[in-house]
Amino acid sequence: MEFEHILVERSGDFATVTMNRPQRRNALSREHMRELIAAFRDLGDSDALGIVLAGNGPVFSAGHDFAQVAGADLASVRALLATCTELMTLMQQVPQPVVARVHGLATAAGCQLVATADLAVASEDAGFAAPGGKGGWFCHTPMVAVARNVGRKRAMELALSGDVIDARTALDWGLVNRVVPAAQLDDATRDLLERVTRGSAQSKGIGKQALYAQIDLDQPKAYAYAVEVMAATSQLPDAQEGMRAFLEKRKPNWRHGR
Repeated sequence: MEFEHILVERSGDFATVTMNRPQRRNALSREHMRELIAAFRDLGDSDALGIVLAGNGPVFSAGHDFAQVAGADLASVRALLATCTELMTLMQQVPQPVVARVHGLATAAGCQLVATADLAVASEDAGFAAPGGKGGWFCHTPMVAVARNVGRKRAMELALSGDVIDARTALDWGLVNRVVPAAQLDDATRDLLERVTRGSAQSKGIGKQALYAQIDLDQPKAYAYAVEVMAATSQLPDAQEGMRAFLEKRKPNWRHGR
């Protein structure tokens, strides 16, 4: 499929989806998000073991494209936000680990992308913000994802102040997993992706989806759900292979994995 706003590259077991609207600071227009949805859907159905989400240009993403919001009617804005929600939901539905590779600013829906990704690696020059708090359009939908990463008090500070937090603060608050010098960003992203894609890809995919399904349930419901999933997945060929390999002190032979 030909894309106008993104690049999709495959290198071995991993794929990289790069937002490629540097002249618009990778703002998330409707067309841009539709291409991201198509790419994640295709990669989710592929044999790729992991996905990197990156951005070209000076920033990771500045969030929604205001050119499509200013002057738009209610139905149009609602449709735009529904498309964004579809993208965010899909990123967590695909079986592969998704790692955001973050440089420069990630603001509003761009920060939402980072919070939505399963994992995130940031360069030391990265900054994160929900700037609607000091503007006229509050970042309601970005905060759905951000608040689930950083907790209520920090989410409220981000949302109400609109201030940029630096990469080290984002690490301390739980918004990203690693912070490295800019020159090491690619290597650190690859290293994390290598580590989180070891083992059975089928088991990992089910595990990712089950974690998202149970994490917001109360504890009894979460355990009830997890017990059923864990019992069912014990019957998978890769689960049986992993246990046999452990008992036989040999390397497992996964049906799909590494």
